Amino acid sequence: MSTITKAPQGTNVRAEMIDVIIDSMRDIKANNIVKLDLQKLHDRPTDLFIICEGDSSTQVKSIAERVSYRLKTELGEYAKNTEGTKESRWICLDYFDVVIHVFHKEARAFYQLEDLWSDAELTEYESL
Repeated sequence: MSTITKAPQGTNVRAEMIDVIIDSMRDIKANNIVKLDLQKLHDRPTDLFIICEGDSSTQVKSIAERVSYRLKTELGEYAKNTEGTKESRWICLDYFDVVIHVFHKEARAFYQLEDLWSDAELTEYESL
């Protein structure tokens, strides 16, 4: 497993965005955090998926809210679209070139995004 390091000031915005997303997920004790880099795939829907899971719908919702709040307040980034907050089994935050998937553990096992996009470059992050 690799760990993420903070991007130095003045580096590219995407690296800073990834740092904030991963750190936000860790704030709420998200599990099994991964990044799927889809940039080398021909018919990709986006550049990056960042995926994690929570043990309850309350935790899933809290993770998504924390990620959204920190991206807005720290980087001025707003989701283009948000889906799944009502039931909080799978919340999708769409930032256009970065799409964040926050799953309930059972929903993640059912949808298996990592298997669906197995050609993507996978990076795993330690949960804290």
